[in-house]
Parts: sequence; C-alpha cells; structure tokens
Amino acid sequence: MRLVILDNYDLASEWAAKYICNRIIQFKPGQDRYFTLGLPTGSTPLGCYKKLIEYHKNGDLSFKYVKTFNMDEYVGLPRNHPESYHSYMWNNFFKHIDIDPNNAHILDGNAADLQAECDAFEKKIKEAGGIDLFVGGIGPDGHIAFNEPGSSLVSRTRLKTLAMDTILANAKYFDGDLSKVPTMALTVGVGTVMDAREVMILITGAHKAFALYKAIEEGVNHMWTVSAFQQHPQTIFVCDEDATLELRVKTVKYFKGEP
Repeated sequence: MRLVILDNYDLASEWAAKYICNRIIQFKPGQDRYFTLGLPTGSTPLGCYKKLIEYHKNGDLSFKYVKTFNMDEYVGLPRNHPESYHSYMWNNFFKHIDIDPNNAHILDGNAADLQAECDAFEKKIKEAGGIDLFVGGIGPDGHIAFNEPGSSLVSRTRLKTLAMDTILANAKYFDGDLSKVPTMALTVGVGTVMDAREVMILITGAHKAFALYKAIEEGVNHMWTVSAFQQHPQTIFVCDEDATLELRVKTVKYFKGEP
C-alpha cells in the first residue's frame, strides 16, 4: 500500500491525473487491446478529470482505446437529470475527450430489472478482461462507491439503500432539499473493485481525515469499507495535507519519506 501526500487539492489532482495518463500510455492500448479504467463521481475527482482533459487537448493522451466502468448511479433519477451520474460524467469528462460512447459504461438506475442490470455490468467487466486501474473516492464515513458502512467486503454490483450520512452529504447537489435526494443506488461491490489489478483512491479535505485514518491506520472493518484496500496488492491512496490531520505524525513522516 502506498500513501502519496501532496500539499493541496490541486497538486493531488494533478498527481492522480499524471498517474492515470502514464498508466494508459505505458499500456500501449490498441484495437485489440483496450485499457479498462474504473471511474468515480463526486467533487473530489473533478480536478483530476480537468487535468486529463487538458492532457487530451494537448495531444498527450487519447481515450480511443479505453473502456470505462463507473462505480455507481442513482436509482430512479432520469438519465438527463443534471445530478445523475450519466450527466456528471458526460458534462465533466466524456464529452471533452475522444472516448467512444459505446465504451463508457454507466449503470442504468432506471432499468426494468435492476438486479439483471447489475449482473450484466459484472459480465461486461469480465468480458473486457477485468479492470486495469480502478479510481475511487470515499465518503466521510469511509464508504467506497455506495458500499455504505456494514457492506460486505466481498460484495458484487448490486442495489443499495443509502445511509442517512450519504443522503445528507448529497443534499448540497439537490438545493439542500432532502426530499429530492435519491435514497437508493446501484453500485459496484467492494469485491468488484478488489478484483481490479490496481486501485487508486483519492482522499482530499479535512472532512475526510477521520476516514483516511480508519482506512490505513486501523484494521480491515466492514463499517469502513475503504479499509478493505489494505489487503489489495496494488493500492495507492492519494491525499492532500488536510486529509492527513487525523494520522499519526510518524505515519505521515514515513510515507512522505518515500521516493
């Protein structure tokens, strides 16, 4: 497990974007060899997406032979709703790059059969050869995707009821009106993300500091689902200084001493 500590949000975003960019370029994707990338939504990855768009526009990076799989989507929110994750991904990322829309996979929260939709998503990941790099963010309660506290650490893509903490955190996107916030979502499971060859988790801001502490300094615990990635062979946590506020000084010094 690696912990990369940058001075602020912008530097953390840039580091993450460079890492993704380098991974794709080193992979040398082509017509018969796609790079598969797992992607998150929320406010944390926005800076990273902006940088990736910049690299693409500068001619340094192409997504022509990249397949993406998003972590989650609300249930019952129209696809064209400004707060749906379909809208988020297209407005903040996909429409600015050269990805083939058929290669951008996002769960359909309005599918007639939600379980069949989840099973089909797992099948598509398998057919794509698994995920090379899964990028994730976490909630202040340590959830990854919508794997809320108490979720199984071997879970697969499924329907989840959202915790009140998550609903409260997401209310800011719905004019602060709790009644407008979806209460259910489709989400990849912890096991789904654990299957990726590499995982990079972005954690920024003081409000995520306790979650980062739980993720790396305490044991694996299904009440803090991000802690499962202590057991992944290839995990990088990328954070800013504010997110380290709850960590022991010796932990921060140890990881900052890494090259």
